[in-house]
Amino acid sequence: MKKDFDHIAKDYDTDFTYSEIGKCQRNSVYRYLKKLPKQLNILELNCGTGEDAIWFAKQNNQVLATDISSEMIRVAEQKGRNIKNLEFSQLDINKINLCKSVQSVSKKIDIIFSNFGGLNCLNKKELKNFFKTASELSTKDGKLILVIMPKNTLWERLYFILKLDFKKAFRRNTNKSLEVNVDNNPEVSGVQTWYYNPKDIKKMARPYFKVTITKPIGFFIPPSYLENYFKKHKRFLNILDQLEKKIGKFGFLSRFSDHYLIELTLNRKERKEKTQSTQGK
Repeated sequence: MKKDFDHIAKDYDTDFTYSEIGKCQRNSVYRYLKKLPKQLNILELNCGTGEDAIWFAKQNNQVLATDISSEMIRVAEQKGRNIKNLEFSQLDINKINLCKSVQSVSKKIDIIFSNFGGLNCLNKKELKNFFKTASELSTKDGKLILVIMPKNTLWERLYFILKLDFKKAFRRNTNKSLEVNVDNNPEVSGVQTWYYNPKDIKKMARPYFKVTITKPIGFFIPPSYLENYFKKHKRFLNILDQLEKKIGKFGFLSRFSDHYLIELTLNRKERKEKTQSTQGK
């Protein structure tokens, strides 16, 4: 997976981070993140070029940001080189418990954060293992804040139906992985991607975490592959952005959005019962 993202690192900020759609979608996430307390210990996974890590650090948090792509980390380190409370590390999400930087802050992590579908690169087994590991790294009040791609996004269905491409219109609605071209370049092999609705995440995380919040990200704001159109129609995009602000509290719309934000808190009761059961044997 590392090489799948290395080749897009150089242009990622131009193509998405600083695009009109990218800024709208990220701001939708930040509207929630701004409500969090400050001075937290944050572990970011799939940090890409470090845009969110830098934002967290500027909010007076201590941030360890990781990504499997060495090129993404290189760009991120350059962007955040003058920020003292920020560290970047190349890391496979499936091996976070083996990373020395992570081990040094184990049990002190207040928030584990992943934005814009990074966890969609994990299959169900890997995702279940991630929840277990995350529970072992977190403080007793620890949270996961994850932005994930669901199966039923209406934008994608409408877009491909209008193009009479019915196969792609419903491509996300599967339990199997899809090969997705992260830069829409058909000459480059795609990334294996799985899609999960909120109920899927809730089921897999249940032994360790409980869902407390779900929020649609991109119900009105379109997917990034429509950037060329909306760059020419900014007024239309601004209207959609205003509508997006009004529906943030309607969690049931999450599975129909381009992404959704899901907050999970440590299931301390079940964790305590498991610990007592183990000690009693």
